[in-house]
Parts: sequence; structure tokens; C-alpha cells
Amino acid sequence: MRDDRLCDGNLPLEPDAFVGRSAELAEVSRLLESSRLVTVTGAGGIGKSRLAARAAARAADRTGTWLVELASVRDPEFVDFAVVEALGLTDHTTRLPREILLDRLAECGPGRPLLLVLDGFEHLVDACAQLVTELLRRAPGLRVLAVGRRPLSVAGERVFALEPLPEDEAVELFVERAGRQGVGAAADPDVPELCRRLDGIPLAVELAAGRLRALSPGQLLERLDDRFRLLTGGGRDALPRHRTLRTAIGWSHELCTPQERLLWSRLSVFAGPFDLTAVEYVCSGDGLAEQDVLDVLTELLAQSVVGREETATGVRYRMLDTVRAYGADWLEATGDAARLRRRHRDWYLGLATWCELDWFSPRQAEVAARVEAELPNLRCALEHCLSDPDEAHLGQYLAGSLWFYWAGCGRLSEGRHWLEQAVRLESDNELSRLKALWVLGYVAILQGDTVPALAALQECREEAELSANPTAVAYAEHRTGCLALVTDDMARAETLLRSALERYREIGELNSNVLMGQVELAMTRAFQGDLPEAVKLCQDVRRVCEDHGERWARSYALYVLAYAAWSEGDLRAARGLLTDCLGAAHSFRDLLGSVLTIELLALITAAEGDPAEAAVLQGAAAAMWPSVGLPLFGSAYYNAPHELCEATARKELGDERYEECVRAGGRLGRDAAVARALGRPVEALPAPRGPARHAQGGVAMHEPAASPTRKGGETAG
Repeated sequence: MRDDRLCDGNLPLEPDAFVGRSAELAEVSRLLESSRLVTVTGAGGIGKSRLAARAAARAADRTGTWLVELASVRDPEFVDFAVVEALGLTDHTTRLPREILLDRLAECGPGRPLLLVLDGFEHLVDACAQLVTELLRRAPGLRVLAVGRRPLSVAGERVFALEPLPEDEAVELFVERAGRQGVGAAADPDVPELCRRLDGIPLAVELAAGRLRALSPGQLLERLDDRFRLLTGGGRDALPRHRTLRTAIGWSHELCTPQERLLWSRLSVFAGPFDLTAVEYVCSGDGLAEQDVLDVLTELLAQSVVGREETATGVRYRMLDTVRAYGADWLEATGDAARLRRRHRDWYLGLATWCELDWFSPRQAEVAARVEAELPNLRCALEHCLSDPDEAHLGQYLAGSLWFYWAGCGRLSEGRHWLEQAVRLESDNELSRLKALWVLGYVAILQGDTVPALAALQECREEAELSANPTAVAYAEHRTGCLALVTDDMARAETLLRSALERYREIGELNSNVLMGQVELAMTRAFQGDLPEAVKLCQDVRRVCEDHGERWARSYALYVLAYAAWSEGDLRAARGLLTDCLGAAHSFRDLLGSVLTIELLALITAAEGDPAEAAVLQGAAAAMWPSVGLPLFGSAYYNAPHELCEATARKELGDERYEECVRAGGRLGRDAAVARALGRPVEALPAPRGPARHAQGGVAMHEPAASPTRKGGETAG
């Protein structure tokens, strides 16, 4: 599907404060004009990321510019996932992330240029080199700006080796950072010599400026000289500039208090950004009291060891990779690394547990945003658990507990990756493995991959019955009913779903999954012509959801209620329900819910007498389906309204005009398609080429079709 969001980008409008580098910025910009792959190389802390961000920002007025931060990605397999995530591409199919990228980025051409910034790739160089080579070959409008300590070494690469700041710019940077500390340093005669001794390395200069509240530039220079003398005779295999940076970081480390050094080393267990509550749990104890963590963290912030950023989920912190790596070395040297990794794992297991419970609450949107923000650390915890046979059960538990994120927030492909790893492992805890199995089956259904889905669900049910686990039996039966629903076996689907709902009642289970089971049962009744029961079931789901503040399952109940309202001729009610439904689905990045709703909105629009707009919406939906799976699940039941809408629109518009409107809809990006469906026009309809044909009436209302002819697809749950 063409996605106009790719023309926008995700870079901040104002990159971090930038001092000097005007000549370097101009040269990188010139290289980007003439080359499709430019790599900025240099030692850690030299300022590569800032220069690249500024060059990308300069290009953003004429191209979509996207930043992919790879420093927190540890497994080469996740490079493709990281790029998909950064680009905001949602895909519910079984396609690999590489296929998704190639498909979407192939749309880039001279009229739709895109700049991809890959920052921090040096530990993933082979995987990144392969990806970049293939993307550049398949996407003619794509340019790549890579940032790392070494080149990618692929054909056509132009390498820009970034040098340290010249003395005047290093002094300017030092004075600017000193001003942030409330210290005036412009006239201090020791500043130029200090910057020379730091080789003009920006990170080293900033770390030194972070000390000005306690030490004068002259005192800093004296202590730095002592540090260099200590270094003499050691590390001669390192480049001088690397030794200077490590010296500056080590010197800054020595100037820290024991508690500050302790926290610095312990913060290295985090992957990507982290928040204060996580730091207080993971890093406290054994020499650092929890009530002291905030004060110590504040000092590390003042010294530029840790950075602070405002995000949608609140204040978060991060460490530069160079600084984090230094802390990690110290953590290993203390012998405390294994304990800290366990505490990190435990915190994120707890977070996932809390998020799963809170998904069924008014905080659903907050939960989705929190998991999105914590994804690098959750991946780190999953890797830790699934690489240790003794902790396999914890990895299974964590992968299963995130079912709501995999299924409800557009992360099916990654969820399946972790779940398949998890269920392959032997585990002492049967409960965790059974949960991972039914969640795997659910994810596979949503991807339209019915054979693996059935295998996982059958294994789950058989093992659950052997161990007398009523909860796992209920979930396995529920999702098997789901599978029957999307393969048009309505009688079996109804039997299984009714049985599963009864099991849920017996064990006192109530959550979004249970309510989705009731929505799916309602669909079986609607498709078999029993609209009153379908409405009754979904009104009950809507009431329970609204009592608990739940929006995700509620959106699917609204879809069924809208289907019933359309069938009974109440177009106004149907549109209102679908507008509410689409807003919720899109906010969760639930592509399946979004495209189902747009399909039904197209029919409502045709029934209201606007066949051209209905055709545009059908075109928008058609462009979205390849990212979901088999259009309308290959189901005769789900497809009947689509066919009715198409037939009506073709009759009123004529084939040529209908196809023209469908093509116009197909050119809409996902956000634009949703806005259009919600009644916020994005672009004018293509003008008719011949005499306009006006509708003589709307679409006739009718009971839902109930004669299945095709099979396959995925569930509305």
C-alpha cells in the first residue's frame, strides 16, 4: 500500500544544540545530493549522530526523513524489525519484515524521495550492509545516511570521516555547555588548553564542562594531566583518539562519588531509554539506597553522563552508547552483572504483568504507549530469558503476557518471532508454555496462517486436558472457534465459542479476550441471520467495556452493531458506530479493525447516495489488505457487503469512473485513508471524464449473506 506517512518522517523539528561543524554539514549535505549512500564515520563521542541529524533536518523540507536508532538492537535478526518500527509500518501478515520494507519502499521514486538515517550500526554491520544493499537496489527514490564507527563497505558508498572539532569550535562548545551549568567560562585562559588536551572530542568536552560546578577549568586540566600520565604505557593498540575519549570518560568516572560510579555501571543494563521507577528498582540496594537514587541520577545528569528527554509516556533517560559501554565494563569487573540483569528481567516481567492486567481498564491507551516505549528493554529481557534454559519458563510467560500488544497494537510478526522461540524450549512451568501456545495460535490466526495456528491450539488443548488446566482449555477452545469463524464454518465456530464462554464463566475469567469471544459469537449469529441475538451479545460487550473503560474489544462490538444497523436500514446509527470504532482501532494501530471498518463505511457511503466516495474508500481498503492478509479473510460472509457496495457503485458510476475512484483511494496513505473515512476530506475526487451519473437510490438493505463459498483468512479478534 502506498503510505503518504513515508513522505513525512520522524526526526525532531529542532535537533539537539549544535555548535560549529558548518563546513562538515555542508559537505555531508553535498554528498547526499550526489550519492544514494553516505556513511559518516568516526570515533565514539566525535559528534556523528548530531551532524547526521542536522544534515537530515536540512534535507527534510524536500524529502521524508526517518531516523532508525540501532544502538539498543543487539540481535542482527532485529535490524529489519527496527527499521519497520521506525517507519511506522504495520503489517499483520506472515511476511518477513524485509519483504514489508521492500514492498513499501519500492514506492519511493523521484517524486517520493525518502532519506533513511541508520544510526549506530557498527555492531550490526553485516546485517545492515545486506539490508541497505537490497533496499537501494529495489527503492529508486531511497537515500541512506549511515552513522557508525566504520564504513558499511558496500558498492556506491561515500564515506565521510568526521574529525574532532577545531580548537575554536571546541572552546565554543565548552563555553556553551558551561553556560548551562550557570558558569561563565569564555574568558578563562585554561579553556583552550583543556580543549586541546581533550583532542576536540565533543563528548569529552561536554563531560569536562559538566564538572564546572565543582572544579575550575585549571583544576580540570590538572586532573586530566594526571589521568593521561596514568594511561602512559597501556592500551597502545588503541588509536590515540580512542585513548583520549576513554581517558576522558574514565577521568569523568574517577571524579564521580562512589554512589555515582555505582549507578553509572548499573544503568548499563538498560537497552534504550528508561524511566525513574525502573532505575529505582533495578539499580538500588547493595550500596545504593532506593531513596538516594534520584539524587545520584540528578548528579549524573548534571555531568552529562546521562541524558534526559520528554516523551509521550513522561520523562525518560538514556546513556550514549560509549558511556554505557564504559559502565558495562565496570559492572562486569564488580562481579555484579548477573544480579543486575536478573533485576532488570524481573522489573520488565513485572511491567508486562501489570500491563496485561491494566489492558482491561481505562488505561488501555497508556498501556499501549508504555509497552511501545519499553520495547527495547522488553526485548532485552526476552533475550535474557530465552537464552538460558533455566529461565525458559520466564521467557514463555513474558512472550505470552504481551499477547495484547502483539495482537492489538500491530506487532504480530515480532510477537510470533518470540512465541515460536519460546514454545520450542522445554520448561518446568507448564502454565507458561500453555499460555505461549494459545497466544501463538491466536497470532497465527490473525496472520491468516491457519495450519500452524491449528497445530499450536491442538497441542495446547491436549496438554491442558492432560494436566487438568481449565484456563488453558478455555483459551485453546476459544481460539479454535475463532479459526472456524474465519474459515466460514459457522456452526462449528458457534459451538466452540459458546463452550469457551461457558468455561470462562465457570472459572471467573473476564478480560478483553473473553469479550472478544462474545463478539466473535455475535458474528456467527449475524452471519447466520440472527441479528437480534448478535445485537444483544454486542450490547452486553459494549456495556461491560464501558464499565471498565476498555476500548479495544469495544471497537469490535461497535463494528458488529454497525453491521446490524446497516442491515436494518439505520444508516445514521451505523455511521456513528463505525466512526467511533475506526477512531479506536487506528489509535491502537490495529490494522485489521481499521480496514474492516473502512470496508463497511464504504457500503454505508454508497447507501447514502455517494457511490464515488464509496469507491474511493474501497480503493483505500484494498491497498491496506496486503498488510493484513487475505482480503476479507477469503470469507463469503465478510465479503458479501463488499460485493454489494462494488456492484452498486459500478452501476451508478460505470466501470471506468468506478475504477478511477478506486485508484484514487489506493493512492491514499493509511492516515489519510482513515481521515477520509472519518469524514475529513484529504484530496478532491478525480473529476468525471464523461457525463456524471447520479444515483437513483441507495443500496438496498438486506439480511447478511449465509452461503459460504470460500475459506481462509483471519479473525476480527
